Amino acid sequence: MSVQCPVCESTQVVTRNHGRKAGSAIGTVAGSVSGMAGASTGARVGAAIGFMAGPAGSIAGAIIGGLLGGIAGGTVGAALGELVDENILDNYECLACEHTFSVTQES
Repeated sequence: MSVQCPVCESTQVVTRNHGRKAGSAIGTVAGSVSGMAGASTGARVGAAIGFMAGPAGSIAGAIIGGLLGGIAGGTVGAALGELVDENILDNYECLACEHTFSVTQES
């Protein structure tokens, strides 16, 4: 599907994806913090019981938890941001006249 600018009818149109970028960044940070907190709590409990090897196990658990949480949060944030881009924001920009606009989906 070729998108045309509604003002100048140029086909030199790009997507801006501001919502997707912001959602991905926010989701990555939130997921990382959440993952590290959950992993470090689990690592402390495991170390107390004897299943983890002291501080090294706690640090490794927090890092792995942060990475996995960041990946999951970034993925969810990008998906939500894409919905915002497509349904709320003017996601398209004409390179010829710099007009920003949305494209409605036709059935």
